[in-house]
Amino acid sequence: MSPAVFPSRSVASRLTTLFWRHPRLLLGLLLAPPLLWLGLVYLGALAALLLQSFYSIDDFSGLIVPELTLKTYAQLFRPSNFDVITRTLLMALSVTVASGVIAFPVAYYAARFARGRWKAAFYLGVMLPLWSSYLVKVYAWKLILAKEGIVTWAATATHTDWLLDAALSLPGIGGSSLSTSYIGTFLVFCYVWLPYMILPMQAALERVPTSMLEASADLGATAGQTFRTVTLPLALPGIIAGSIFTFSLTLGDYIIPQIIGNSASFIGMAVYQLQGTAGNVPLAAAFAVVPILIMLVYLTLARRAGAFDAL
Repeated sequence: MSPAVFPSRSVASRLTTLFWRHPRLLLGLLLAPPLLWLGLVYLGALAALLLQSFYSIDDFSGLIVPELTLKTYAQLFRPSNFDVITRTLLMALSVTVASGVIAFPVAYYAARFARGRWKAAFYLGVMLPLWSSYLVKVYAWKLILAKEGIVTWAATATHTDWLLDAALSLPGIGGSSLSTSYIGTFLVFCYVWLPYMILPMQAALERVPTSMLEASADLGATAGQTFRTVTLPLALPGIIAGSIFTFSLTLGDYIIPQIIGNSASFIGMAVYQLQGTAGNVPLAAAFAVVPILIMLVYLTLARRAGAFDAL
């Protein structure tokens, strides 16, 4: 009796058998490309950025001196540079708080009451602004907030121009028009980053069990007590996630302050100008490290407060 002859196995079949017998090999091959990208491109760029921040500029020749020093970081505490950091931090905080206050009622309604077509309308309304160009939105807002724009026209038509003039006359944040004031910069920041606050909040609120709200009401808690002790703690991870988006994006943005507002500089603008126009790469790198340090401190405080426990 002749021995059985098995058909030759293809390369794909052999690879399938190999990966089945060694699943860790398959996992390693799948993770290798993103880990290489993360390690070489992303972390490598951050390492180069951090290294260059410890270099300095020769005051006479204007050339970069590749010697480790804290001289460049000391320049951040000069009044002009420290004002840039303070201004950016205050703007990021105010945009984050305002976005949270505006986003929470919208997210709560979408999570608890919107159904069917209303839910679809909610997602469409939140996502639709993200489909248009970032620059188009910013320039559109510059026209809307200009002195001859629709906001001024609407205020004049409704005889509320006195309210607009009062806002523009506020010291420190006012200006000749909304498009040349901190108020305008703040409004555009809130508009652009608001979807990044609404969506995480809505997702977190949808995960709050209705049974827990009903149990709180059965135990005699008022609506305010239920919100403080049940809804808010359970929705905290979504609030933290949204605040991370809005806060970090505001810290690093340089386009909106260039187009909307006065000529005051923000961290993103300072990095762009120092690296491009002035050629002071070490100081630009030092400025770029500031938002990273701020976000590390923020994430550490949020973790200690237990905001990530439910993620």
